[in-house]
Amino acid sequence: MAQTETVRGPVEHHWYDMEHGHVTHPSRYKWIALSNTTIGMLMSTINSSIVLIALPNIFNGIKLNPLSPANTGYLLWMLMGFLVVTAVLVVSFGRIGDMFGRVRMYNLGFAVFTLFSILLSLTWMHGQAAAMYLIIMRVFQGVGAAFLMANSSAIITDAFPANQRGMALGINQVAAIAGSFIGLIIGGLLGPFDWRLVFLVSVPVGLFGTFWAYFKLEEHGVRTPSKIDWWGNLTFAVGLILLLVGITYGIEPYGTSSMGWTNPSVLLELFGGVLFLVIFGIVETKVAHPMIQLHLFKIRAFTAGNIASLLASLGRGGMMFILIIWLQGIWLPLHGYSFARTPLWAGIYMVPMTLGFLISGPLSGWLSDRYGARPFATGGMVLAAISFALLELLPLNFSYIDFALLLLLNGLSMGIFASPNRAGVMNALPADQRGAGAGMLNTFQNSAMVLSIGIFFSLIIVGLSSSLPFSLYHGLVNQGVPSVDANRISHLPPIGTLFAAFLGYNPIQHLLGPALTRVDPTKASYLIGRSFFPSLISAPFKKGLDVAFDFALVACLLAAGASWMRGGKYYHQDAPAQDLDPSEMIVEE
Repeated sequence: MAQTETVRGPVEHHWYDMEHGHVTHPSRYKWIALSNTTIGMLMSTINSSIVLIALPNIFNGIKLNPLSPANTGYLLWMLMGFLVVTAVLVVSFGRIGDMFGRVRMYNLGFAVFTLFSILLSLTWMHGQAAAMYLIIMRVFQGVGAAFLMANSSAIITDAFPANQRGMALGINQVAAIAGSFIGLIIGGLLGPFDWRLVFLVSVPVGLFGTFWAYFKLEEHGVRTPSKIDWWGNLTFAVGLILLLVGITYGIEPYGTSSMGWTNPSVLLELFGGVLFLVIFGIVETKVAHPMIQLHLFKIRAFTAGNIASLLASLGRGGMMFILIIWLQGIWLPLHGYSFARTPLWAGIYMVPMTLGFLISGPLSGWLSDRYGARPFATGGMVLAAISFALLELLPLNFSYIDFALLLLLNGLSMGIFASPNRAGVMNALPADQRGAGAGMLNTFQNSAMVLSIGIFFSLIIVGLSSSLPFSLYHGLVNQGVPSVDANRISHLPPIGTLFAAFLGYNPIQHLLGPALTRVDPTKASYLIGRSFFPSLISAPFKKGLDVAFDFALVACLLAAGASWMRGGKYYHQDAPAQDLDPSEMIVEE
């Protein structure tokens, strides 16, 4: 009979089979850890996108016009605030998890997230006060999500043996990415019934997850006695906040410019953010207990995986918004959908991309456990680049079968990349740095998402600004709109038109406003019908769309190159030797 004894290594609690020389983790616990953390990540990412489709219902509920120039800031922060706060905090919270216990911090995240989900639904105010309240509560909800995101990958890595982490992290990562698309549909379904349900839907899951995590999750990781790096946390937070805020406001018009990139305050925020991040890098080389262990970047697999993740997020993040605007502003109206119905149906028509993630993520994670991350992460990015090239070839009024197949290909590609890449990064980390390392990966990913949204909106707006005013003016005048009104409308910033389409408003009806009463009723009916706006915007939109696809293609190819540079299958030498086949232990020089 095989002798079995309990071994307490520096990393985790194992049952070690002395005869066969391998480790068997408690079979029940690893699945408990995976299922709980996957629910946490799914809930977090659903809430990162759930407001996108429900924004018209939310703003109608608080009686505020989000397209009024005075209110666009509230609209932007409802869109971006959650992403900004998670990007800023995940590194710090990951490091705190390394110090005080990842499960403890993860449990706190579930509780905080659930509390502020409840508070989001309880506002009694209206107008700008209500919008400010929702933004603040949404930021604190993001704090809870940051605790969950920062520690979930580390908890899984602690619970699973190295040769199963790709599959486990793949399931978790697929849930995280799929959640951003599932949120679109849930928001579109619940918003019309009651905007408060958009926030309340997370509460039962949050309560269940909080208690389940508290009673079932166990600390299997290494705690590193340390002091909090206050100066590092401060300079990092200030730098990243300034940078992301500058990107957010760079999308807004400034003076006579269609965007705010020449706004002195935006430039000050961007340069100030870079300066503080440089100061942060210097601080981290001087303090005794740095927030980020810069020596981790000497690990090629870790550095290459983070760079690849950043570039992949740059290519993917803003593209989701652009595809939705393509559907809502052009394709769906041309195919008989009213503008008010387009938000929900845009989410539904994006489902093939989610299916691609769900199919390829766990499978590629499982295969990467066997063959290493490099071939799958690299191949996934090459396929993603091909999918963007093929999307660029589609006509704006495409056949949905063609569009759906390309969305499926893109989702498959991103799933093939995401799971092995995260497993490769986590396997490269020392056991006592898994929380901080996972936080760094999430920071690169979430920050790139915000940057990507800014880049893609800018590219589309540049394309629109070059020819939309001319097309809009002549199109309106030809339909009997007075020249004075047509001239005024044609010089409005294009972002207002984009947001109108994105929020499910009739863009021409929104632009014309009272001027619509001065137009012949027959022509007015055509102006606000389903075909005038799509035909008007198609040519200018196509110019920006092509440039955006080219950018995404290049970003994915660069991500493929970074993935290839990670080297062969690699596990950090501090990982328990019993977890690995000796032939698989590749340690970089």
